[in-house]
Amino acid sequence: MIKQTSSRSGRFRKQATDYTAFIPENLPPDPPLNVDVRMQRLLQDASLELGRLDGLASILPNPDGFVTAFVRKEALLSSQIEGTQASLDEVLAFEAREKGSHRSSSGGATEVYRYIKAMNHGLSRLDQLPFSLRLIKEIHRELLDSGRGSDKSPGEFRKSQNWIGTPGCSLKEASFVPPPPAEMNQALHKLENYLHQDTDLPLLVKIAIVHAQFETIHPFLDGNGRIGRLLITFLLCHAKVLRRPLLYLSYFFKQRRSEYYEKLDAIRFGGDWEGWVLFFLQGVVEVSRQAVRAATSILELRQRHSELIHKKLPRASTKAIQLLDYCFLRPYLTAADAARFLQVSHPTARSLIGKMVSLGALKEITERNWGRIFAYREYIDLLREGTELPVTGKSASSPKKAGSARSAPGKLTTNPASD
Repeated sequence: MIKQTSSRSGRFRKQATDYTAFIPENLPPDPPLNVDVRMQRLLQDASLELGRLDGLASILPNPDGFVTAFVRKEALLSSQIEGTQASLDEVLAFEAREKGSHRSSSGGATEVYRYIKAMNHGLSRLDQLPFSLRLIKEIHRELLDSGRGSDKSPGEFRKSQNWIGTPGCSLKEASFVPPPPAEMNQALHKLENYLHQDTDLPLLVKIAIVHAQFETIHPFLDGNGRIGRLLITFLLCHAKVLRRPLLYLSYFFKQRRSEYYEKLDAIRFGGDWEGWVLFFLQGVVEVSRQAVRAATSILELRQRHSELIHKKLPRASTKAIQLLDYCFLRPYLTAADAARFLQVSHPTARSLIGKMVSLGALKEITERNWGRIFAYREYIDLLREGTELPVTGKSASSPKKAGSARSAPGKLTTNPASD
């Protein structure tokens, strides 16, 4: 274990069963955070880029499609950080109920789909509930309702010890052990109180602190990383900084995964809240700029295909434009999907899809006579940035894994958990 050099963020305390766990200090940090010139500049840049992103979203012709695209991408990236082996195409195919060649990868796609459901559930509940531990548990239940992790108490805070370390390590060998259940519950309630406290710290700084504290508390047997990253977007939407959920830092965390974990460790072992906040704010700047570029490219793509439809399909342009917009919601679709959405017959839908194929907007990906699936390939390619799986096929998981300890007569047993 790394030697602790500061107790600013908490203390390591020996437990009765001869292991050492971390007990976090209350928030805000003490001594207070040093908001120096560098941090102030990053704050200004982050606020400016967030404002640009929020403003651009308000003028999009199909904002729901744009948001849906970002939700999918965030779900995929956040799941990949924890080792889920799924590609963007597999997720889209899963949504279109694709079979055959994607069947072997459906487990990973299912996990991503659960993440999307959890995100949408949380966003819908923000209008009905204050941001609270109750809401966090609801989101967790949606996340782990089925598939991997469904046996890890979905929707319930852990009642046993967990830890972080290399796969197969014991509790005593762990690189980090979060607080035991009793101290964990106290820390969670204090975190909830801090969320609703007025503070002199800028909102983005407060959110950075909350995310790090949540990951340190590690309150679930599984899903802590994914829930912690969801909190960032939920808090921005709850505070009305973003009118739509468009900022997702998993792209940044995936690209700099080792540094992400190192910065969190630097808080726990060295009290370096400032280093973490600077890293977080840099992520907000970079991801906001990337999202604006993506939104601009999507706008240009829609404009180009709209003009092509009006020029080449004047008699069918109304329905064709409607179908084009539907493709931003469902980049993989069938004739049955199109018929349902456009409220036309199946032959009419097939004919319209054929026209879109002839324009180069859609491409068939199934090569069969029944259940044919078509992809809005150019749009999918725009979304794919940063979601590629390693070429070697090895796990994209973090370098550290979590485990959980359950009490048994005279011994502790380990149960792997992914994040």
